[in-house]
Amino acid sequence: MWRWVRQQLGFDPPHQSDTRTIYIANRFPLNGLYTPQKFIDNRIISSKYTVWNFVPKNLFEQFRRVANFYFLIIFLVQLMIDTPTSPITSGLPLFFVITVTAIKQGYEDWLRHNSDNEVNGAPVYVVRSGGLVKTRSKNIRVGDIVRVAKDEIFPADLVLLSSDRPDGSCHVTTASLDGETNLKTHVTVPETAVLRTVAKLDTLVAVIECQQPEADLYRFMGRMIITQQMEEIVRPLGPESLLLRGARLKNTKEIFGVAVYTGMETKMALNYKSKSQKRSAVEKSMNTFLIIYLIILISEAIISTILKYTWQTEEKWDEPWYNQKTEHQRNSSKILRFISDFLAFLVLYNFIIPISLYVTVEMQKFLGSFFIGWDLDLYHEESDQKALVNTSDLNEELGQVEYVFTDKTGTLTENEMQFRECSINGIKYQEINGRLVSERPTPDSSDGNLSYLSFSHLNNLPHLTSTSFRTSPENETELIKEHDLFFKAVSLCHTVQISNVQTDGIGDGPWQASLAPPQLEYYASSPDEKALVEAAARIGIVFIGNSEETMEVKILGKLERYRLLHILEFDSDRRRMSVIVQGPSGEKFLFAKGAESSILPACIGGEIEKTRIHVDEFALKGLRTLCIAYRQLTSKEYEVIDRRLFEARTALQQREEKLANAFQFIEKDLILLGATAVEDRLQDKVRETIEALRMAGIKVWVLTGDKRETAVSVSLSCGHFHRTMNILELINQKSDSECAEQLRQLARRITDDHVIQHGLVVDGTSLSLALREHEKLFMDVCRNCSAVLCCRMAPLQKAKVIRLIKISPEKPITLAVGDGANDVSMIQEAHVGIGIMGKEGRQAARNSDYAIARFKFLSKLLFVHGHFYYIRIATLVQYFFYKNVCFITPQFLYQFYCLFSQQTLYDSVYLTLYNICFTSLPILIYSLLEQHIDPHVLQNKPTLYRDISKNRQLSIANFLYWTILGFSHAFIFFYGSYFLMGKDISLLGNGQMFGNWTFGTLVFTVMLITVTVKMALETHFWTWINHFVTWGSIIFYFVFSLFYGGILWPFLGSQDMYFVFFQLLSSGSVWFAIILMVVICLFLDIVKKVFDRHFHPTNTEKAQLTETNSSIKCLDSMCCFSEGETACASVGRMLERVIGRCSPAHVSRLWSASDPFNTNDRSILTLSTMDSSTC
Repeated sequence: MWRWVRQQLGFDPPHQSDTRTIYIANRFPLNGLYTPQKFIDNRIISSKYTVWNFVPKNLFEQFRRVANFYFLIIFLVQLMIDTPTSPITSGLPLFFVITVTAIKQGYEDWLRHNSDNEVNGAPVYVVRSGGLVKTRSKNIRVGDIVRVAKDEIFPADLVLLSSDRPDGSCHVTTASLDGETNLKTHVTVPETAVLRTVAKLDTLVAVIECQQPEADLYRFMGRMIITQQMEEIVRPLGPESLLLRGARLKNTKEIFGVAVYTGMETKMALNYKSKSQKRSAVEKSMNTFLIIYLIILISEAIISTILKYTWQTEEKWDEPWYNQKTEHQRNSSKILRFISDFLAFLVLYNFIIPISLYVTVEMQKFLGSFFIGWDLDLYHEESDQKALVNTSDLNEELGQVEYVFTDKTGTLTENEMQFRECSINGIKYQEINGRLVSERPTPDSSDGNLSYLSFSHLNNLPHLTSTSFRTSPENETELIKEHDLFFKAVSLCHTVQISNVQTDGIGDGPWQASLAPPQLEYYASSPDEKALVEAAARIGIVFIGNSEETMEVKILGKLERYRLLHILEFDSDRRRMSVIVQGPSGEKFLFAKGAESSILPACIGGEIEKTRIHVDEFALKGLRTLCIAYRQLTSKEYEVIDRRLFEARTALQQREEKLANAFQFIEKDLILLGATAVEDRLQDKVRETIEALRMAGIKVWVLTGDKRETAVSVSLSCGHFHRTMNILELINQKSDSECAEQLRQLARRITDDHVIQHGLVVDGTSLSLALREHEKLFMDVCRNCSAVLCCRMAPLQKAKVIRLIKISPEKPITLAVGDGANDVSMIQEAHVGIGIMGKEGRQAARNSDYAIARFKFLSKLLFVHGHFYYIRIATLVQYFFYKNVCFITPQFLYQFYCLFSQQTLYDSVYLTLYNICFTSLPILIYSLLEQHIDPHVLQNKPTLYRDISKNRQLSIANFLYWTILGFSHAFIFFYGSYFLMGKDISLLGNGQMFGNWTFGTLVFTVMLITVTVKMALETHFWTWINHFVTWGSIIFYFVFSLFYGGILWPFLGSQDMYFVFFQLLSSGSVWFAIILMVVICLFLDIVKKVFDRHFHPTNTEKAQLTETNSSIKCLDSMCCFSEGETACASVGRMLERVIGRCSPAHVSRLWSASDPFNTNDRSILTLSTMDSSTC
């Protein structure tokens, strides 16, 4: 029982051996000669808490906070000894804070549980007892045979048993795992490939022995032992047999697979990082400030205790006649009395630590997070998706980001390739309005009009003839041949799979306009191949499909069959792929395509130089380029090639080296046909967003699992890399020493070319070597690069890179953006995780802190919401410490006038309600609604983001300013009241003297008005809510005090404040003293604001106070005033300029036609009414 409880709490994971034995369909041997192994169920868990650990785990996390732990100690002290205040004054607020926080965090985790339940409750089909049973995903057990249909996601890690194909193969996409959208082929063992029905699978007797779960997506080792006719057949299993959870079945009707890893042991789940409590930089600063204030508190308590005993060295003060000691007090230990008095002073001054700060911050974060979801500028109409907030604890962290780590596929791009241009025989063509237009005018084209190839849409392809290619009569035959070979090469040199939704009439001759065109669905090994095959189909050379060794192509309506002899697969070293085919008339061709750096050196004919120029032009446009070439083979040449390929592919030793040599021998003496240019369509405004992030001082890193060429191309097209940037590479490193030497060379190049901007490209293998032994050197190179691109990254490698940046000496704030399950680990590792609700599932969105529909929304999320949240909470934190210093310092000063007898200056009701009622609402509303500058200005001027970076608003200098301000105001409250009123006995209307409670109430009244008006001075954006809570708080205090002191309440044991407030307000001198002290306190603050704004303005203050190109006649971004002011209005305007305040009731904007006014902005942030009729 205890072991089970420990496992449920996560302290005692079950024991595991090095390997696992899986009996397919859970058919265990009848003789019982096996050791049963226990496997976890198939539930996915992204939540932090369970029913069992919520209370202890949540309490542990909350009491990590200094203030909560401190008030727990104070509460226990009040329970143990006799203190000046009741234990309720500390215990009740602590209980309230803990409860509210627990409810908030429990609610957020409940939402995560609901999301998990949706995944775990998805319907699946499992083979059990000879039939197909429908069950839920969470009920899949290791050993179950699962059926997955086309376009469904695999619910667990499965070993493929069979498919609807004769060879038992299937095709999957792993975009949500590694970011690659290409089609991957998986195969099974021959003995199970024939078991394509449930009845046949029921006869299978087999065992799988494989390694225990590990996070590497590309590694799997095991074997299958199949029992047939009393004989055991052993077949090896590798990654090509494993279907990963999160991948999607494509171009295959259905498959059957046996579950080998389930639930949190699947490779997808192992690439998640364990969820940890993220804490913002502001919260860490709060804890630091609390420790400083705790030191101040202990110092005050020690000073008071020492002074008390120093004072009591005189006998007349040790035991005055009016306060005789008991016998027990006289005989008690002096050390115990000293400790007791110290603890009593600690309790008396404990309000200097603001426990209500945490509950206010929690409410501000929770309520403020709704503004993100309500912001219609973050709403994506096409997908009907609004921004989601999964955790509100990090709102202010959005304003502190220094590094952005982003995925590529589906995050920066739409994950859709589009054919744009091509070069054929030295002539460049591009698609314009559905036609392939040549840039070279022909002799028969009048007025220099461009000639074109017919390029109609796939859904409306007309009957094409060879005259479509004609450009001039002289070289018609040559051009027809070149174009024909070019598009044949595009249609045949690939590994595209095809799904025929409608096949009627495909091979019946030319398509007629009256006939419905076939719906061809291509699945490609790379998105480029799919775009090229579709482009060839639109030009009239349509790839119909392949059957075994035959490829079918329809050329201008005529069906041709080509025999596929060999495929020379793509690899990153050669950077090209080739096919050898035999045409209908028996001739043999080698068609090759690849990067220009690998194709052009192998060419001996064709328009090489012209094509090279065109490829460079395509690349400058950010297009992905491929060169196409061919070679016609004689019978003797083919015989040699066939023999060399056979020998290389059947070699038992050095097979890869022999294949590389064979490919090198074959792919030579090529004739260049041309080049293609494909665009991976970027999401809207990606380039502008990345540029804005740079202007804001944020470094952008792209982390992708895609190959280098693709990643670099997209980085160039999205503006992550600039054309003028010097691109450095750290790729294909094989050893530590080689990697270190390369890093040193890169560091020297950066030093030598310090004026030039540098970009770094690093692949996953080289990164592993760099992080193993050369972290510091690698980080030095990265810090001196303007942009970094990491390609071929495994999911956990992405998290390691972010971890490396996080723990660097600067300790910058990091943000990760991704859309797939492969991005979850980096999203959870970064300080702030952003999930893109894209096409690759919802794993990233579910495990992120915030989820948005498009990358472009990141700019407003950071520059507007992040800026506002940070300014609001930074002011909230410092204001709380300020008002509590103002509150408790007079209590400390009062002890000098009461012989340190621990007498309280304020009534206990005022002690309890000061933070809860009297001063709580103005700062809460400020922290929700404050806009110190217009949202449009923040978004259009990303440089303003630098003003708040590196936690500048909560710097030690600002903290000391607020603290010193609080102490100075407290001295004015206390000594101003003491000298103005304390010794004058004639100021009360009835002639009575000022008593203890009268004096304390006067100090409290001055203090309350001052701290409330101070909040008003900090407010720039006024709404009716601000006016209501600011002035309403002061009015509420007066009304409450009149009722509290004007009535004898029967439930109160003693009522020291009876009629005190009435007598205090009956004196005109009291009113004068209140006004005088409030003005003196705030005058100092106003003088400082004037000085700072005039001599040392920040960029934000300049944006507030400076007219924008003299066309917006505004005092600041939210305050505009009409012309023709009176002298008094000018004075008022100057005062508004000084304190940076505005009232939306007087907002009137005057815009020029040239000003960038966003008329479609529907942000919920803009709460004030703005007259834009003159825009």
